[in-house]
Amino acid sequence: MRDAFIRALTQLAEKDDQIHLITGDLGFGVLTEFARRFPRQYLNVGVAEQNMTAIAAGLALEGRTVITYSIANFPTLRCLEQVRNDVCYHRANVKIVAIGGGMSYGQLGITHHATEDIAIVRSLPGMTVLVPGDLWEAEQATRAMLATKGPLYLRLDKSAAPPTVRAGEVYTIGKFRMVRPGKDVTLIATGGILGEALDAAARLDAAGVSARVLSAHTIKPLDAKAISDSVVRGGGLVTVEEHNVDGGLGGAVAECCMDNGITPAWFLRLGLRNSFSSVIGTQAYQRAAYGLDAASIASAVLERLSHGKTKVA
Repeated sequence: MRDAFIRALTQLAEKDDQIHLITGDLGFGVLTEFARRFPRQYLNVGVAEQNMTAIAAGLALEGRTVITYSIANFPTLRCLEQVRNDVCYHRANVKIVAIGGGMSYGQLGITHHATEDIAIVRSLPGMTVLVPGDLWEAEQATRAMLATKGPLYLRLDKSAAPPTVRAGEVYTIGKFRMVRPGKDVTLIATGGILGEALDAAARLDAAGVSARVLSAHTIKPLDAKAISDSVVRGGGLVTVEEHNVDGGLGGAVAECCMDNGITPAWFLRLGLRNSFSSVIGTQAYQRAAYGLDAASIASAVLERLSHGKTKVA
């Protein structure tokens, strides 16, 4: 996803010299060409993410569109005070681009995992939160990000779902995308784990369950209409995220249902539950360990439908 992001950013920076990219001493290889072509629009502040955010806020308040770039937990958890006080309070036009969302950096342990970031940033006033699921969404989210004024968080995953775009489709912030039709249950997934949700839907189809899949590429503003429409269609509602369910997509969808008087036939949140992702291994290994791979998602749905009588391999 980061390659899709930098391709789109490079094209836009070529046309707009007010776009500035600041990195916290990473992105070598990925950002090298951007730095070579636009040296006056690029700055490496070193391992100093809080300072990076403060500099970004200052530049933005002088009229620039500023992107900060770092591993997801650092520009959110480490920089929360600067993001809140310097960026959001002043409605500064700063875009926080986070790579390695969820458990992307599996072997590096919880210090490099981002499993609370969505909950944190979506609570900040004025913040837009984008979490693309495939490469097309990542590119389109980058373009939409730079066309949107004010604070914005773009969470990029190491993994990506297979291509889901249809001919003529338009990406719109705040509007979920229906990437697979179905009628018995709706899976709402955010981020690269959308690929697991699509695989799980295929497994469910083989088991006689028709699963609809939505890509929740925007967490804030949340698409209340898509959630309401899914409930009206009937069947269960399942959220899938590589994040803690408290405050993440699952929490956001639950809040939306309660706020709008929407009652699904049944509701299931799949993600981490009040735990750290302390198992060490690849992203795929960790997903399986925490019940977030395709087989586990399908099994959880079938178990909910049959009260524990049915499993899927």
